[in-house]
Amino acid sequence: MLHWSLIFLIIAIIAAIFGFAGIAGAAAGIAKILFVVFLVIWLIAFIAGRRAV
Repeated sequence: MLHWSLIFLIIAIIAAIFGFAGIAGAAAGIAKILFVVFLVIWLIAFIAGRRAV
């Protein structure tokens, strides 16, 4: 999940450099959503792992 978030972030940066504001905004939005989903899943796994031990 984090890998895809970084890919979309790189796409957003490249699109912004070349002046494609719509594509850059969409890719940045997708990257933010994927990063938040990654953090939520990581936090749940971290909490569940601590309780199991």
